[in-house]
Amino acid sequence: MLSWDDEVAPAVAPAAKPAFDAIAPAAPAASVTALHPVAADVAPDPALVAQPAPQVDKARRMNAADKRIINGNTDVNQLVPFKYKWAWDKYLAGCANHWMPQEINMQRDIELWKSPNGLTDDERRLVKRNLGFFVTADSLAANNIVLGTYRHITAPECRQYLLRQAFEEAIHTHAYQYITESLGLDEAEIFNAYHEVKSIRDKDEFLIPFIDALTDPLFTTGTTINDQKLLKSLIVFSCLMEGLFFYVGFAQILALGRQNKMVGAAEQYQYILRDESMHCNFGIDLVNTIKMENPHLWTPEFRDEIKALFFTAVELEYRYAEDTMPRGVLGLNAPMFKGYLRFIANRRAQQIGLEALFDNEENPFPWMSEMIDLKKERNFFETRVIEYQTGGALNWE
Repeated sequence: MLSWDDEVAPAVAPAAKPAFDAIAPAAPAASVTALHPVAADVAPDPALVAQPAPQVDKARRMNAADKRIINGNTDVNQLVPFKYKWAWDKYLAGCANHWMPQEINMQRDIELWKSPNGLTDDERRLVKRNLGFFVTADSLAANNIVLGTYRHITAPECRQYLLRQAFEEAIHTHAYQYITESLGLDEAEIFNAYHEVKSIRDKDEFLIPFIDALTDPLFTTGTTINDQKLLKSLIVFSCLMEGLFFYVGFAQILALGRQNKMVGAAEQYQYILRDESMHCNFGIDLVNTIKMENPHLWTPEFRDEIKALFFTAVELEYRYAEDTMPRGVLGLNAPMFKGYLRFIANRRAQQIGLEALFDNEENPFPWMSEMIDLKKERNFFETRVIEYQTGGALNWE
């Protein structure tokens, strides 16, 4: 093989030589002066002389035990060594559950929606109210993560999951837009429902102060009062928004799917329910770890504040159920949801260390629990879900 030497060099124009020099491998050399002859009395350039390797102070490397969920002093850019492995595992699970709305065929939904006898007026109202809440709800959740929660969490494993969660919130907003567009709905009506429909506006106005608290550029953690504000916001979004406010809408659309109606929308809602269940569980783990690391925050007065928020959220979601289904539809009615919401509220309260808030409440919709577990083999909309990984890897029999 030819190389840059005396035989080849004369055949190349001088102007071209630097280009070849730049890419040609350097010839082995015993010393710097062999390649760059200099006078014997001229010292070599110090930059070309090998320098001793810098000493590494391994004692200054991050220790996993030093990490904290909030108010940590370790480097937030160093993901490992792991301390909160549960957060990393949830990040991996979220990635494995990836899906995109446009993978779902909406043709049957479109035909049903356009058919004059396809759905009743109450069913159409239910669908539009659902979309009216959800098209902006996930944007609120994403803003809370990106502009608020993320910058106050000092555990990089948890930050990694929050980034994945923020992306999933974007996918969910995309899904509701995709359904709205597919059905040819009035986008102005759907996207402005959170301003114009009282039952939706009331829920959002309940949430917004907890977003504003964390997104205030002057807000910082490090005091008991502010740490409790952060903890309260995490509880509101994990237990009450994603863990309660979404469940009336999920049950309604999935009930439509169980009756072989709006099956494309219902399929997307099932994937969203699976994601939101993970968000809720992550948030609860985050709350409980902060409590463990900062037990002084979990005072009796603080617990009473949280209980009051739970009672308010249950009432707001029940009013939403009454508004979305003023009459019985799909074998459901608003009073059925009162017990369901109390059942869920008890579960969320107990998951963060509070006692049950309501007596003797049972789940009137046990099939909803099955909907969350997409890995379970079962019949669903005339198909059977064998595995839930990425959307492109979904295997249907």
